Amino acid sequence: MNGLRFPRMAGGASGTIFAAALCAAMGAILTMGGCGSSKGDPAAEAPPRAQVESEQDLSVIRVDHPEKFPLSTATEHASFSQLAVTGTVNPDISRTVPVISLASGRIVEIGARLGDTVKKGQVLLKVRSDDISNGFSNYQKAVADEILARNQLERSKQLYEHGAIAQNDLEIAQDTEDKAKVDLKTNAEHLRLLGADLDHPTGIVDIVAPVSGVITDQQVTNAAGVQALSSTNPFTISDLSYVWVVCDVYENDMTNVHMGETAEIRLNANPGQVLKGTISNFGAILDPSLRTEKVRIEVRNPGYLRVGMFVTATFHGLNKEMRAAVPASAVLHLHDRNWVYAPAGDNKFRRVEIVAGDMLPDNMQEVVSGIKPGQQVVRNALVLQNASEQ
Repeated sequence: MNGLRFPRMAGGASGTIFAAALCAAMGAILTMGGCGSSKGDPAAEAPPRAQVESEQDLSVIRVDHPEKFPLSTATEHASFSQLAVTGTVNPDISRTVPVISLASGRIVEIGARLGDTVKKGQVLLKVRSDDISNGFSNYQKAVADEILARNQLERSKQLYEHGAIAQNDLEIAQDTEDKAKVDLKTNAEHLRLLGADLDHPTGIVDIVAPVSGVITDQQVTNAAGVQALSSTNPFTISDLSYVWVVCDVYENDMTNVHMGETAEIRLNANPGQVLKGTISNFGAILDPSLRTEKVRIEVRNPGYLRVGMFVTATFHGLNKEMRAAVPASAVLHLHDRNWVYAPAGDNKFRRVEIVAGDMLPDNMQEVVSGIKPGQQVVRNALVLQNASEQ
């Protein structure tokens, strides 16, 4: 074998056995050398397989005695379709009146402030004005001129009766008296328009409230200047007995809103209080970014509506929908949301978020979405919630 020589042994059979044993030993050595240079099994060298453990579902509650929490089956309730949108309270523009001053000058006293409720004719501020001073000066001159013209007319009449003057002189005296009366009336009316009292000549004029209401805007302070008929009004008074609720309605939902229909208004500050309003106007321009249209609702103010409040307006459609109804005790109000507990098997209950609707007779609660009629819920969700927290 390849130049290897084996010693010849006596006896042919014994030599053959020895050669076969030697070949087998050399083959085993070659095999062991080949195993040391091989790469091995890839599966044996791979990292161990990861074991994924599912996180506990916080919405599932496990109890030892589920029979302690009786169930109730959601019934079917027919209701008209509804559309709920958000809006804000605004003053009625037709009931908002600016307070203006026809006299220019400097403010010497302010009798009301922003947010105050005022009555018609109440003094809001006092203004020292040269317009008033000049007006009284012209008025007093007109009074003196009228007295002189009247006396001259009386003398002219007497002289004319005795033939001492011509008729033309009498007519001139009459014309002078008529013009003096016109000047006097004009100056008196000018002072009244400025707000002055003819019987009490003074350089200070009172600016009064033209209507009763609430001061919703103030643009002046003490010692500030006031310009007659300027674009900036000292005060703005709003009659808040009626207010506007302006809502944003998406263009796809406008088919559910109709002019003259009644809408329900709920305040975010007091969700349990429901007010009624009438849809009076649709905006003519669509918001290009939000794709919404302004809808105006007129609401009678019971006294606690404030300008700027956030509200929710609900519009009722004309089509009936079948919704679920559950006992009011089955609804849990938690974290500004409404929930119910539904059985999940194996002594477990799952907390399900719902959208609650109107309260129904017999202490039932309408469910707009979240569960369907026929589903079972825990009759008293608060009891189960308290038990899970213990």
